[in-house]
Amino acid sequence: MDFTLTEEHLMIRDAARDFAQTELLPGVIERDNAQTFPGELVRKMGELGFMGIMVDPKYGGSGMDAISYVLIMEELSKIDASASVMVSVNNSLVCYGLEAYGSEEQKQKYLTKLATGECIGAFCLSEPEAGSDATSQKTTAIDMGDHYVINGTKNWITNGGRAEVYLVIAQTDREKGHRGINAFIVEKGTPGFDIGPKEDKLGIRGSDTHTLQFNDVKVPKENRIGEDGFGFKFAMKTLSGGRIGIAAQALGIASGAYELALKYSKERKAFGTEISNHQAIAFKLADMATEIEAARMLVMKAAWDKDQGNNYDMSSAMAKLYASKVAMEQSVEAVQIHGGNGFVKEYHVERLMRDAKITQIYEGTSEIQKIVISRGVLKSIK
Repeated sequence: MDFTLTEEHLMIRDAARDFAQTELLPGVIERDNAQTFPGELVRKMGELGFMGIMVDPKYGGSGMDAISYVLIMEELSKIDASASVMVSVNNSLVCYGLEAYGSEEQKQKYLTKLATGECIGAFCLSEPEAGSDATSQKTTAIDMGDHYVINGTKNWITNGGRAEVYLVIAQTDREKGHRGINAFIVEKGTPGFDIGPKEDKLGIRGSDTHTLQFNDVKVPKENRIGEDGFGFKFAMKTLSGGRIGIAAQALGIASGAYELALKYSKERKAFGTEISNHQAIAFKLADMATEIEAARMLVMKAAWDKDQGNNYDMSSAMAKLYASKVAMEQSVEAVQIHGGNGFVKEYHVERLMRDAKITQIYEGTSEIQKIVISRGVLKSIK
C-alpha cells in the first residue's frame, strides 16, 4: 500500500485549493443567501479542466484519474458545495455516462462541449414517485419508429435550469420492468420540454435545482444511449461513479468545517486561554480529525478501485455512506466549537452544516447505500 500522492496529484490538489480560495470564497455567502448560480465561476472551472476531469483529451477532457477527481472535489467542497455538485454531476453522471456508453456520434456532438465546460449537463432520474426506487419510472418514452415521444416529470434535477444537455431515464415498455427502461439525450429548447421554478432549498442553495416537465417531447432515435432496454443498467452504473463524487463532496464539507473550527479554536479565548487548550474542545478536534481521515481513506479507496478497473459498487457505497455521515456530524461539531458565532453566516460553518445534509440524500440515500453494501456482503458468502 502506498498512501503518497504523486507530484501531479499534489499540483492538481493545490490548483483546486487555490481556485477555491481565490475565486469561490469571495461572495459565497451572498450567493447562498440569494440562491445565485455561479455561471462565471463554472466557466472558469471549465477553463481549468474541472468540468471534464476524467474525459479523454480527444473529447476535450483533462484525461485525469479518479484520484485527481476526488482531490478536486474535496477542495472545491470545503468552500462551496453548490459549485462542487455542478462539477460532480457534469463529470460523474453526464460526461462519464456519455463517454462510457454513448455512440461516437453522441460523443462528438455532446461530450466535447460538456468536457470543456462550454455547456453543462443534467442527469434526470428522480421523479415524484421514483427516487430511491429507480425501477418505478412513470416518465414514458413511446417508440414511434424514427423517434421517441417522452412524457412525464423529473424532480430535484441539479443544473436543471442551466444545462444544455439532459440525460433522461424513461420507461419504454412497462411489461418488461427495469429491462424496458431507456436513457435519452434531450436538448434544452426541444418543444414540449419545460423547466419549472427553481427549488428553495435548505442547503447547496447556489446550485440550480428544478422540476422538469416533458409533454410530447420528440427525441430522435439516435439520441437513445445504448441498446433498447439498457437505461436502467446505464443509470445504476453511472450512479456508482457518482457516489464517489458525492462522497468526495461530503469529505470536503467535513474537512472544510474542521479547518474552520481548528482555526477558530486557536483564536477564541475563554477562561483566560485559547479554547483549543481546553480538553473538551481538544478532544472534539481529535475526534473530528480521526473520523475525517477515515472517511478520506474510504473515498480514496473507491477512487483507486475505479482507476484500477476493479468493481467499485461496494467501495463507492461505503465511501458515500460514511463520508456523508461524517460531513453531517462534524459540521455540527464545528458549529458547536464556534458557539454563538457558529450560528451566524459570517463564520461559514452554519452553511456547511446545511450543505452537509444533502450528501445523505442525493445520488442514493444512506439507506440505499446500506442495501448496496449488504447485498455485496451477503453475495461474498459462499
